[in-house]
Amino acid sequence: MTTAIWICSVLTIVSALVSLGYAAAGLRSASPSGRLPSSYALSRSMALVVVALAGPFTGNTGFIEAAAVCMICVQLLDAVIGGRSHDLLKTIGPAITAAVNATALVWVFAN
Repeated sequence: MTTAIWICSVLTIVSALVSLGYAAAGLRSASPSGRLPSSYALSRSMALVVVALAGPFTGNTGFIEAAAVCMICVQLLDAVIGGRSHDLLKTIGPAITAAVNATALVWVFAN
């Protein structure tokens, strides 16, 4: 695998782990009525971590690219949610993460 694909893969894994961390924190702080939706968010975040971690083991560039696209979408949507809640940190953080991961993905396609 090229340097570009390794960097893209690592960024995707980090992004998925951060998403998982936020989902776990959300579940811990959820009210009783919010536990079920938070549990669903956590399960999806766990699945994205598994997919992101599987990428380097497969050595399949297409698989890694697909995982990167998924995490870029997640981070962009998280930035939208942050924006709608008027939380600058929860807007800028995911937006920058998405941009960096997208840049790495473009680098993969350029090689």
